[in-house]
Order: sequence, then C-alpha cells, then structure tokens
Amino acid sequence: MSSTPTPSVSRVRAAQQIRTFLRAWARDPMGVAAVLPSGRQLSQKMLKPLALLPDSDPAQQRVIELGAGTGAFTRALVDHGVHRANLLVVERDSALHGLLRQRFPELQIIQADACALRTAAQTSGYLADGPADAVISGLGLLSMPRATQRSILSEAFSVLRPGGCFVQFTYGHASPVSRALREELGLHVHRAGLAWRNAPPASVFVYQRAFTAAHTSDTPGTTQ
Repeated sequence: MSSTPTPSVSRVRAAQQIRTFLRAWARDPMGVAAVLPSGRQLSQKMLKPLALLPDSDPAQQRVIELGAGTGAFTRALVDHGVHRANLLVVERDSALHGLLRQRFPELQIIQADACALRTAAQTSGYLADGPADAVISGLGLLSMPRATQRSILSEAFSVLRPGGCFVQFTYGHASPVSRALREELGLHVHRAGLAWRNAPPASVFVYQRAFTAAHTSDTPGTTQ
C-alpha cells in the first residue's frame, strides 16, 4: 500500500504548518523573515548559489540553515541532494522546531539562536566534520537592529570555510545588510535573483568575505 498522503491529508498538513508559522510570526515578527511560508520559486533561487561554490556536488556540500520556519528551504535542500549528515537545521522558535522535527525526523534539527551559532553547531557535533560551505538564512535580517545583524553574520562566517557564502532573502531590491556594516565585516554582496512569483516577491542576496567573493560571484556586486 502506498504511504503517499492523500490530497485531503496534504491540505490539512499544509494548513497546520501555516497556522504554526503564523503563530510564530505573531510571537516574533522581527525574527521571522516572511509573512507566509516561502514558495517554490524562492526556494530554488536560494539554492542556486550552491551550484557556484568550488565543490558544486550537492551530496558533498555542507550546509547550515538558519530560521527554517516550516521547512520550505529544508525540503528544497533535501530534494537538491544535500546529504542529511551534511545539513544542520537551526530554528529558535519552539513550536516551529517541533514541527520541523516531525516533518524531517531524519535530519539534525536544533533549537538555537543564530547569534550563538558557533557554540550551537559545536555542541551538536556538526563542526566535528568540518566547516560549512554555505549558510542559508530564512531570518528576518532586514528588520533586525544592526548589532543583531552583526552578531548573526559574524557567527555565520565563523562556521563557514574560506570561499563559503551566506545566502539571504529579503523583500525589495536593496541588500538587507547596509554598505557600512558590509565594509565593517569585510563582506562582498551580489544579488542572485528575484523570486517574483513569491508572495510577496523577494530578492536573494549572497554575501562572502571580500577576498573570496570571486569564487561564487559571476555578476558585479551590488552597492545598495
């Protein structure tokens, strides 16, 4: 007998995920990037920069996901071919963390704050096998204070290998990280795409240490 959920069961699960997501957004609107779970087009745009890394084989890439929410990017990463042992999923909200563990029992999913990412990744054992190649962020970076942005980015780059990238989406065309903060942290940025079918439309930005940016950027860096 097939274990594939029927359309009615799938709809019920989707509705439950949206309710859990909206409750999390109501608790912490500054920390949740989206007003609705991310769509398929945005998920694809978020993963596109992975193909430009020095090792473009998804099965070999090590990825950390921040602010996983209901798991739209998580599902895309798994479907893309990222091996479960190479993926660390991080979610701060307890309800969303529980939902993710139900949806992806085979993955390592931890409840932690992105501002303490290095400690959380070390405690989980993830860094024992080496640094990450990419950090995929579903956090509401644009709405966060500059000090919080600085903390999250500093933590992210502390667990990334040289040439690794931090991928972030935002609503609008401008980088959610200001030029001043990018210069302070020594970051280069380029816009990787626009998910115009997302609700609302979203831009994807890729951040790297300035001296390694050439590894993944095939377009001029944005200067917003």
